[in-house]
Formats: sequence, C-alpha cells, structure tokens
Amino acid sequence: MIEARRLHILRAVADHRTVTAAAAALYLTPSAVSQQLAALEQETGHRLVERSAKGVRLTPAGEILLGHTNAVLAQLERAEAELAAYGAGSAGTVTLASFATGIALVVAPALARLARSAPGIRIRVQDAEGDASLPMLLDRQVDVAVAVEYRGAPGADDPRLTHIPLYAEPFDVVVPVAHRLARTARTPLAELAKDPWIGQYPGNPCHDVVVLACEHAGFQPRFEHSSDDFRAVVALASAGAGVALVPRSALRGMDLAGVVVRPVDGAAPTRRVFAAVRRGAADHPLIRPVLQALEEAAAED
Repeated sequence: MIEARRLHILRAVADHRTVTAAAAALYLTPSAVSQQLAALEQETGHRLVERSAKGVRLTPAGEILLGHTNAVLAQLERAEAELAAYGAGSAGTVTLASFATGIALVVAPALARLARSAPGIRIRVQDAEGDASLPMLLDRQVDVAVAVEYRGAPGADDPRLTHIPLYAEPFDVVVPVAHRLARTARTPLAELAKDPWIGQYPGNPCHDVVVLACEHAGFQPRFEHSSDDFRAVVALASAGAGVALVPRSALRGMDLAGVVVRPVDGAAPTRRVFAAVRRGAADHPLIRPVLQALEEAAAED
C-alpha cells in the first residue's frame, strides 16, 4: 500500500529537483525525505529517483508514479472539500499569497467583501513575488495564490493546479520629463533601444515581460539599475537614471512629478494575473468564497 504522504514527498522532489530544497519546503530534514523516498521505492518495487551532482531527477518509473500522484492528490483535495462542505465548514482560516500590487488591486477589496458576505472566513495574506506564490501553493504553505504568468510557470493545463483568470493590464513607458520622447503621445519601444533601462531582477515575472517586449521590438534592453519595487523604479527614472516599463496599476497613487508616462505604440506588453489553488480544492467551502470574492474584485476594478 502506497502512503499518500510519501506521494507528497515525491512531488516535492520532482518540483524542487534536490532533496535539500524539497526537505526545506516540507519542513523536514533531508535524511527524512531520503528515508521516505526509499520506503516509497520499497512499496512500489521500482527505483523512482536518480541522484547526481546536479540534483535529483525521476526515473521513468518515477515519472509514471508522478502522473498518478497528481491525480491522487487532487482527489484527496476534493475529498477534503466535500467533507468540509458536509460539516458546513463556514468558518476557518485561508492563507493567501500575492504580490504587492495584486494585494492592493484585488486581495484587499476581496477581504472587505468577505468581511460582509462570509465573516467566519479569516484570511491570512502573505506578500510574495509573482513567481514565488505558486511554489508556495504546491508546497502547501498557502491555500490560494495570486500570481502572474511568466516563462516557466505552470500552465493552465497543469494537472496540479486550477487557474482562475483575474485581470490583464498593459505596461506603460516611464521616461524622465526631460527625455527626448517625453512629448510623444505614444512611445515606440524601438526608439528606446539605446537608452539605459531600469528594471526588475531576473526571475521576477515583470523582468521577463520587459525583456520579451524589447526583443520583439528588435533589441535587448541594457539594464543599468535593478529593483523589484516599482516606486524605486519610478524614483530612478525621475532622477534621469533611465527608462522603464511599469504595469499600469503599479503607477496608481505614485508621485509622477519627475516622469512622463506614455502608452506603448503598438501591441503593449501585458501582465496577466490569475488566482490558483491546488487541483480539487476549488470547491472547498472555505476556498470557494475567496475565489469568488477575488473574481468580483477584479471585475469591478
């Protein structure tokens, strides 16, 4: 008989690619993870992982079991949801991870809605970059993730997750007020090819969006300054340090006295934001109202 907790460990190892990283995500010791993997291999009668200097990868037998693992764990999430519904689970805590702008734009309004419509549900919010919340969700550190599409992210067809689209927003060009293109109504990105750029660090989903947009315009942006804080990006632009692309919602409420904000001429790069839960959990009586509140908040923005 295969134990479900060992399937959680197998999936964590597949996701993180090292025993040490999987152990940290699961709050276990590396030796405990190795012992559970060994026990799983004994239960199945197959070698499931191969270790090397670069980390751990699944064997063909491990990949077969991982496919069943995703289905089994999703079914367990459904079972928990139905049992909670049977028990009229109208009160409890839901942990949600979101990036800062998402918190301001949809999470905080959703909390205000839930305070009125489902006062028994307590939401605990954790600030996490757009590429960090999905691993937290898969590692069961949070129940809901508000995330951004990015290269390498689990897609909408990922068997481990259910995606709920929330909103999409364009990036606008931010240039110093004295910039040569400050008076244009719309800014062609190709005209900024030789400018110094201010952007997010590699790994941040917005960094990917900016790089891809510039590549489509025919150039690689030359990043002189890096910050994951959009207020810092705008402050640097106002000081004449360079140009930037910033999501439109991130500019709300900022001091823009030293910069000019213009839409991109042509197809604007876009940030697509969605909520995600583990497959099978969307109908949980505590999670379903949270997802509904997020969708309603996004529709009203």
